[in-house]
Amino acid sequence: MTQQTDPREGARAKWRALTAIAVFAAVLGGLYVWQNDQFYLWAKAFHIVAVISWMAGLLYMPRLFIYHTDAEPGSKQSETFKVMERRLMNVIMRPAMIITWLLGLYLAWSIYGFQGGWLHAKIALVVLMTGYNDYLAKSARIFAQDGPRKPARHWRFMNEVPTLLMIAIVILVVVKPF
Repeated sequence: MTQQTDPREGARAKWRALTAIAVFAAVLGGLYVWQNDQFYLWAKAFHIVAVISWMAGLLYMPRLFIYHTDAEPGSKQSETFKVMERRLMNVIMRPAMIITWLLGLYLAWSIYGFQGGWLHAKIALVVLMTGYNDYLAKSARIFAQDGPRKPARHWRFMNEVPTLLMIAIVILVVVKPF
């Protein structure tokens, strides 16, 4: 049995993720061709799935950083966290973020024509969430290099950021206050 920190296992995980993305793109393309009148509903469903996947990663990554902060640099535990963080970012978070953006922009264009103050505010908040995602990616690279670490308290605070953004985004989408 191979260890999860084995580079071969990482390569297999990368290919599985790429295959899943290719299958997803093919399914979405097929739905566009064969279910064009229903494509909006399919795009909306896949958008919601992508958002949930991205949010799961945004909420989990700071928790990993909290535990990683306590691990001695170079230890087996630290190396395991590095693998977990890299895979979470590259296999779940980044693809989910890209799919969220692509389908979200499609929905904003096809349904709302990019009109509405609530939609502009929502997009601005999603831009902030993307910036937060990039901050986590940069932090994961720092952890991977055994660079300077922020304290666990910082990551506990940062763990609240995506929740607050999510609440505001959901309110904008559902209530459309302006």
